Amino acid sequence: MKVRASIKSLAAQRGAKVVRRRGRTFVINPSNPRMKARQG
Repeated sequence: MKVRASIKSLAAQRGAKVVRRRGRTFVINPSNPRMKARQG
């Protein structure tokens, strides 16, 4: 899990989903589970 100021590059990858949980923005990628990120 990476914590980033901007998660646009990870969100642009194939299979990535942007999810909002508890006031934070997460990027999760079921096809590549290592590509996770959190913003905020």
